[in-house]
Amino acid sequence: MVRLPLSPDELARGRRLGALLRRARGPRSMLDTALAAGISPETLRKIETGRIATPAFSTIAAVAGVVGLSLDAVWAEVSEPDLAETAG
Repeated sequence: MVRLPLSPDELARGRRLGALLRRARGPRSMLDTALAAGISPETLRKIETGRIATPAFSTIAAVAGVVGLSLDAVWAEVSEPDLAETAG
């Protein structure tokens, strides 16, 4: 199966998601957060840095639950374009 390249909007949304999860993680270690969510630390690192722009819903839900974010809050944050992105 060939995967189509992600659009600029999808890439930007992935960066916003990663930044949100990183902020919500706070001082908690990446290792502890990833293990509590049932994913590898490498996967969490890739999500937080935007390298995985479209993680699986179950992955987002697991990490959000561990860091105390509701899925509504996640969607509200990632669905809003940054002013810097729309101004550029």
